[in-house]
Amino acid sequence: MAASVAGLDRMARLTCFFVSVFCFFSSHVAADDGLISNGDFETPPPNGFPSGGLGEPETSEIPGWQSNGTIELVSSGQKQGGMILIVPQGSHAARLGNDAEINQDIKLEKGSTYSVTFSAARTCAQLESINISVPPATQSVDLQTLYSVQGWDSYAWAFVAQSEDSKLVFRNPGMEDDPTCGPIIDDIAIKKLFTPDKPKDNVVVNGDFEEGPWMFRNESLGVLLPTNLDEESSPLPGWIIESNRAVRYIDSTHFAVPQGKRAIELLSGKEGIISQMVETTPERSYMLAFSMGQANDSCLKPLAVMAFAADQARGIHYTPTGNMTHMDANLTFTAKAERTRVAFYSVYYNTRSDDLSSLCGPVVDDVRVWSTSGAGYRLAGASAVMWMIWVVLMGL
Repeated sequence: MAASVAGLDRMARLTCFFVSVFCFFSSHVAADDGLISNGDFETPPPNGFPSGGLGEPETSEIPGWQSNGTIELVSSGQKQGGMILIVPQGSHAARLGNDAEINQDIKLEKGSTYSVTFSAARTCAQLESINISVPPATQSVDLQTLYSVQGWDSYAWAFVAQSEDSKLVFRNPGMEDDPTCGPIIDDIAIKKLFTPDKPKDNVVVNGDFEEGPWMFRNESLGVLLPTNLDEESSPLPGWIIESNRAVRYIDSTHFAVPQGKRAIELLSGKEGIISQMVETTPERSYMLAFSMGQANDSCLKPLAVMAFAADQARGIHYTPTGNMTHMDANLTFTAKAERTRVAFYSVYYNTRSDDLSSLCGPVVDDVRVWSTSGAGYRLAGASAVMWMIWVVLMGL
């Protein structure tokens, strides 16, 4: 009896140990991905939220952040002259004045790829932009184009961590006559990215777009992916955004998605291109197949996708039947090299029917490329084996 009690006691201790380990790793993972410290600017400063602006703040006046230059904590509904300042989410956000900077120390895994998601809105300057960096990596995001009538958009940027102790920096490079003009930022989150393995019989990496930047559950506008020509540090692993306009990363919670939980909505016609270099064998025939559809965001038709593979191109119009929200499309090509460019853009410049201003377009998902020559070789080989077996049997 005593041995049984002792055994149960050991079992209980082991259970507690494994539960503790599980909780530790679960909390660690949760801390890595998602909203950074006071990334929504809803934590009040020591003296409470200001009624006006912070002017020239001390580095401790915005909890979790250090700052240089004119930084304002703005509130939802706050006015500047005859203009109401836009707060993307919640009640508060940060506005960066002329050459102003806000930064936060972050812990990273050296050599890993991370994406940063943030929301941004313009104020009184027409050519506003924002520089985002985790030195030495940096990128300037143009805020001139408004993709929605909400007055703000969410963006994602990615980088490869060069050290464990890093600094996330947002800076307004503008110099306006009014020093308080400048972009408003809000809802800043980070996510460690992984490059998915290529599935069997498909040379496309992340063709289902399931791996990508952080998306908040209330991200009803999706996340814009601006120009990024570096495959190694793309917010959409495996893919690059070639053009000077963004494409939109969407989810199945707020949009119609052909399969899975994520997809890409192509915006701005030829100015919104995604592409990938896939591994191929020269002179071998291949099939490019993908799903295309509508995001169910009131996008005006016609919707069409231009698909490219090697030296082949095909424009495909969205023509579903019945109640279908997507359709399958394909393109055959012969590889000319060991790497072949596969690319997509929207044929038209589409806007939404409910406001005639918000940019939208066709949705692309489930991209696959496989060798049709390889299938033929395998079939021919199998046939040859069967023929030899038949000859041998006949000889017997």
